[in-house]
Parts: sequence; structure tokens; C-alpha cells
Amino acid sequence: MAPVSTHIGAEAGAIAPLVLMPGDPLRARWIAETFLDDATCYSEVRGMLGYTGTWQGRPVSVQGSGMGQPSMAIYVNELFRDYDVQSVIRVGSCGALSERLALRDLVIASGACTDSSMNRITFEGLDYAPVADFGLLRAAADAAPEAHVGLILSADSFYATRPELTTRMAEHGVLAIEMEASALYTIAARHGRRALAVCTVSDHIVTGEETTAAEREQTFGRMVEVALTAGLGIGTTAG
Repeated sequence: MAPVSTHIGAEAGAIAPLVLMPGDPLRARWIAETFLDDATCYSEVRGMLGYTGTWQGRPVSVQGSGMGQPSMAIYVNELFRDYDVQSVIRVGSCGALSERLALRDLVIASGACTDSSMNRITFEGLDYAPVADFGLLRAAADAAPEAHVGLILSADSFYATRPELTTRMAEHGVLAIEMEASALYTIAARHGRRALAVCTVSDHIVTGEETTAAEREQTFGRMVEVALTAGLGIGTTAG
């Protein structure tokens, strides 16, 4: 059977209605091997690994997105358009912008501010406000009462040339910074699908603390448990 999309390249029916989406394809492999039963790899195109297996008997897929909103947008569009995916939950890392957050804290993004021009182009200068699906948001917050729920910033540049703008965001209550959620939320709204971002604090912009690359790839399991519980609607997880 021929693949049905350009960049994912999986066959029809290979991808579950719920997809967890880390940026790092190696984290996708770790999630599949650690959390899913009978996981099989459906895509290795461009090294952006994708897997489908089951969790508590329910089908789940995990798909890497790469870094940044343009890369995320490619994979999310194909998941919704070509594979009829109903829910995508980003499970990624973020940088804390508030002293209220510590390394490894969970952040559940109710909405995503951005400095990207993607939505400005789409909406011809209007400021569209990308937000999470409320059902997924509420389920994730119930599953992780320890998590911080609020706004995040989806930035186009990892190495910011205008850090004072990030500070201004923090002064208006933005909790953390990452690079993908705004595009995810916007595209999900366009397709009438559900989306959420559950992120783990990997580094702290205020204090300078950070985790290692290996820790970011393989030890952020709590957010995966929360995402699976919220996405499949199966009770709550242990703290």
C-alpha cells in the first residue's frame, strides 16, 4: 500500500486517533519503547520517527515534529488532513520565565503567545489567540494537580536577539517559552480537532539552571503519563 503523505510517509490506517508529539524524534522512540505495548515504527522519513502501539489497551501514536513552528506545522497538517487524527498533544520541553517554576515542573499551556509571523500572515495582521482544547486542558489539569496552567510563548528564535521582549511577556503572566504550541493550536482549530501542549521545564531563563540533553530525551516521563491520561480519558495518574 502506498504512503498517503509526503513527509510522514505512513500507510493509511497506520496512525492512531491520538498522537503524542515531542519535538525530538529520539524522545518519540523513548516514549514508544517505555510507555506503549507492541509499538511498531510507521515512519523513518527524514529521521522524524513515528510509532503506533497501545496504552492500557487503547491505540496511541507518537510522532516527532522537529523544532519550531514551521516544522511542527508540516507534520500536524498531514496528521489531521491525511490520517484523520483527532487529537494531538505536544509533550516537549520549555524554558521557565517565572521564579514560581522549577526544573522539571509541568506546564500545561492554556494558550500560546508568539512572535512568529505565521498567524499574522494567515489573518492579515489580526492577532488571533491560539488556545488549547478545553476538554484536554481540563483532563490534563485534573491528572496533574501539581502542574502550572497558563500562557506560554512560542518563539521562532531559540537564541533571542531581543530578550527584553521575553521579559515583557513574563511581566504579563507568561509562564514559559517553547517553539511549537502556537502553530499546533492554530492548525487544530482550522481542522476542527483537539490540541494541547504539556511541557516539562528543561531550563530556567531566570536562574540559569538547565537539564542535560540526555535528561531531556529520556527522563521527562510524568508529562507523558499526563498526556496519555488526558488524551484517552482514563482516570488520573499517580503524582
